[in-house]
Amino acid sequence: MHLRFPLLLASLFTYAALAQPLLVPRNLQATYAKGTRAETGLPGPNYWQNTADYDLQVTFDPATRRVTGTVAISYQNNSPDSLRQVWFKLYPNLYQKGAPRAKAFAPEDIGEGVQITSLTINGAVFNVNKLNINATNLTVPLRRAIGPRQTATVRATYAYTLNKGSHQRTGEVEPGAAFVAYFFPRIAVYDDIDGWNKHPYTGDQEFYNDFCNFRAAITVPRNFVVWATGDLKNAGQVLTPKYAQRLQEAERQDAVTAIISAEDAKRRDVTTPNAQNTWRFEARNVPDFVFATADHYVWQSTSLVVDPATQRRTRVDAVYNPKHQDYVEVIDFARKTVEAMSYTFPKWPFPYAHETVFDGLDQMEYPMMVNDNPTATRADAIELTDHEIFHTMFPFYLGINETKYGWMDEGWATIGEWLISPIIDPKLDDDYGVATYAAAAATESDSPIVTLSTQENGLPFFLNSYPKPGLGYLYVKDLLGDELFTKALHTYIRNWNGKHPMPYDFFNSMNAGAGRNLNWFWQRWFFDTGYPDLALANVDKTPTGYDIVVQAKGSKPVPIDLTVTFADNTTQKLHRTIGVWETGVTSVTVPVGTKQAVKRVTLGSTLVPDSFPKDNVWEGK
Repeated sequence: MHLRFPLLLASLFTYAALAQPLLVPRNLQATYAKGTRAETGLPGPNYWQNTADYDLQVTFDPATRRVTGTVAISYQNNSPDSLRQVWFKLYPNLYQKGAPRAKAFAPEDIGEGVQITSLTINGAVFNVNKLNINATNLTVPLRRAIGPRQTATVRATYAYTLNKGSHQRTGEVEPGAAFVAYFFPRIAVYDDIDGWNKHPYTGDQEFYNDFCNFRAAITVPRNFVVWATGDLKNAGQVLTPKYAQRLQEAERQDAVTAIISAEDAKRRDVTTPNAQNTWRFEARNVPDFVFATADHYVWQSTSLVVDPATQRRTRVDAVYNPKHQDYVEVIDFARKTVEAMSYTFPKWPFPYAHETVFDGLDQMEYPMMVNDNPTATRADAIELTDHEIFHTMFPFYLGINETKYGWMDEGWATIGEWLISPIIDPKLDDDYGVATYAAAAATESDSPIVTLSTQENGLPFFLNSYPKPGLGYLYVKDLLGDELFTKALHTYIRNWNGKHPMPYDFFNSMNAGAGRNLNWFWQRWFFDTGYPDLALANVDKTPTGYDIVVQAKGSKPVPIDLTVTFADNTTQKLHRTIGVWETGVTSVTVPVGTKQAVKRVTLGSTLVPDSFPKDNVWEGK
């Protein structure tokens, strides 16, 4: 028997909820009382966030995978609080012996983790043998607190061994290539909601970092090229003249340039002939910094104008093992993604000077960098490329707390994938996660989207991070229309670029930007349980054609898509947005004006899940 929610109760509840505000948890309500956030969706008059300048000096030995470095941090406490301790994140300790992790790693990848050999804060020297390291968290009590609006100076030296296998967003890709992420101790976020971000990193939930400025000096052996977050500041000192010139040309032209071809890589003449070369990068106002290196990868590059008002250009790179033929078109997919993001969706100039897609062993995003594994099909390569690049806006341009609110960034990357993939290849009809959600909706594996990501794993985590929020965003776009939706989305982006939005900042910004109270939909899609299920109740002949009656058997509001097939086998498509369900009705009549007989009506479309689709086809007699 099919589980059915009482339709009358659902209808009354929905109708009553139209004018009701969303229920805000008490700890988040406190931000309104403190004035750090406002119910309009804007940052409040007392909004603050901390920041830091990082100076990174790191040496990476690809032969031993040893990372050694120093980090100097100038940390600005913009909060009204005196900080009597500092929490650090040691993300490589995911591979430390005894650390909690979401999945098992190979024994040979488990080691000592990050070894801190010296640590000073404001000149005070700490005994490194007595540091309170708890896997990926390091807590340091201070002898003298960091007062409000004060700056602290932190310096640490450290080392660890990069994992060879058990690749989880970072590690050796193959001999002579590595993607090195989370490679330095960093100060955790201290915010107006939770104070210190104390959530451990276990490899499942993702990251939450402050917007900071980075200077990085990365030393690697001769023949190893480095790609990283930020702008390369000394190309002429680490690349031989021919390749430095090609890089300059790529930044000025639309055509694809082979900065390093397969033949070039074999000649071993790309880098300056020092035993070691130090690559210097700078990045401002970004929440993370990563680098990748290889001594045999090809490097394709192109650039395009992303902001016609200023003629600002973004350079797009594809860096890969020439044996991976599936990567040959990635430069084209990446360029088209950056172009689509700038001019179509979200129709916001791509915010960074470059974007590099690196041939790795994962499917993960970082500021200005993507670590993407080779794929089996061209469609997979397109969908993976545009999904990961789309993350540039969420969580990087807007500093989303992915650890708690995965849906606030993965949902956007999912709708970005759905919308941009057909731009790259019109034959694609991407339906990532939709069928999985239809099958699992209203089961024990399906909780409300706003459930904290830290409370989920497996299928519930996937559903609430990817397809469900993606569909929610898509349906609001359909409801508002492209122009008004873009206005609403840009309101959210302007409000929270470079800041840390919480869920209600999103809901309220969208309402304000649209000039409409969308709480009825936010409530039903993001907060309530239920499942999507539309049915063809009746197809009735009328004097002018037919009336098609669509019934909402489930409580999740989804669009109506009808394909009507006439006696001569011609078809007509009819569409209704989620707006037809706003008042709480449980059935909608869609008229079809025709003199022909209707022989078939089909309900549904690719991006409309239906948990019980058997009643979605009507056959005429």
